[in-house]
Amino acid sequence: MKRFNPETKTFKVFSALHSGATLTASKAKHDLGVGNLAAEASRIRQAGYAVYSNSRKAGNGVTVTEYVMGKPSREIVALGYKAKAMGITL
Repeated sequence: MKRFNPETKTFKVFSALHSGATLTASKAKHDLGVGNLAAEASRIRQAGYAVYSNSRKAGNGVTVTEYVMGKPSREIVALGYKAKAMGITL
């Protein structure tokens, strides 16, 4: 798995998620200074980590996306092996 430069926003988000935190765009901006949490989550996913995004309704009725790190499902692992066997991965 890829390691992230400790001076980057990606590292800040990775560290928070890896320690078990749930992040929203608002929390990432306020606590970590990250303006585009979706982009950072995408970078972490492309490095091989399972970052999940879940939508929920906040108390005020607004839909909020929460990001968490977890284990990849069996389906995702199987797709990775299939892609590798077909020669379409790195």
